[in-house]
Amino acid sequence: MELPKFILGDNTDMPDAIFIVHTEFPRFVINLENDEIEWLETFDTNEEDELLDETERLINQASDFYDREVSRYNEQS
Repeated sequence: MELPKFILGDNTDMPDAIFIVHTEFPRFVINLENDEIEWLETFDTNEEDELLDETERLINQASDFYDREVSRYNEQS
């Protein structure tokens, strides 16, 4: 099965939270309610600098994805 790079999700147990799941390496889930990130990977300490740069780029991409999805949803309503 081929997965999209980002998946939008929610959960009724956390009604104010909206989640974006990044399915490619490095995999993570970001909670847009509070910008908390849960990594689904384990990293070496020597990868920290690269990870920080990559994290900023991926968070921007996740935000752009969310904005695009909301825009498309609003167009359909």
